[in-house]
Amino acid sequence: MRNKIIFGLAAAGLVAALISAYFMGQKPPTLPPAFKPFENPYPNGIYAEGIIESAQPSASDIDLFPEVGATVTRIHVSEGQHVEKGDLLIELDDTVPRAQAAAALATWESAEKTLAKDRRAYRLDPGSISRDALDSAIQLAATYKGTYDAAVALDVKYTLRAPSSGVVTQVNTTTRSYVSSQGVYDPYTQGYDPPVVMGSSIAGLQLRCYVDEILIPRLPPVSRIKAQMEVRGTDIRIPLSFVRVQPFVSPKIQLTDERQERVDVRVLPVIFSFPKPQNVQVFAGELVDVYIGE
Repeated sequence: MRNKIIFGLAAAGLVAALISAYFMGQKPPTLPPAFKPFENPYPNGIYAEGIIESAQPSASDIDLFPEVGATVTRIHVSEGQHVEKGDLLIELDDTVPRAQAAAALATWESAEKTLAKDRRAYRLDPGSISRDALDSAIQLAATYKGTYDAAVALDVKYTLRAPSSGVVTQVNTTTRSYVSSQGVYDPYTQGYDPPVVMGSSIAGLQLRCYVDEILIPRLPPVSRIKAQMEVRGTDIRIPLSFVRVQPFVSPKIQLTDERQERVDVRVLPVIFSFPKPQNVQVFAGELVDVYIGE
């Protein structure tokens, strides 16, 4: 009886193992792709990786840096806000230059009062004050005025204003943070970022793609360039219009904007324009795939 029980358990274990092996060996059905992969639409098209940026006649965005280093006391704008030329963006702590300007103003006003007295005395009695003393008073007042003007000009540098109309795309600082003429220290990249970055307009976008140097000889003439880009994660393909080539082959670090990246590949920037799609959101800084043909 005992042997029958043992053989029965062994048989049951064998059946269970066979059943488990059967189900474990079944492969689940392959899921369909989330979107159709981007195929080369041109017979001899070349691939490039691109990044969307604000439309600019040159460069990409406008990086704004203060001319002096100080603590941020007030931020007047937020990301995505439209500003006009001359609008105040950031105020820095100007306690010291403001005090220097006030002291320079007081000294200049005192010199002007002394000069006015000397002039009245000279008009009443030319012998009461020499011409040299009067000229010295005039020169001293002019010197103090120049000192005051310089102090005021220095105080103005403790504000950051919009150099042109556009949209604030990045604000990389906060109040009570220290900024210098090199920018704001970023502990993640261990580099310096501009306190404020501006673009021309949210609606005005362009595409900057980077062509690998080994593919540059296959670029068609600029008069026959055509291109398409794919918005990653979608099936949307957007035709591109050629704008210009930035004729300088540079290291590939711009593709990821990693300051510590070290690569041997060099790339050629090619700029295209495109209409902003209505059925999907795209933003400056977004990476896209591009095929260039003719």
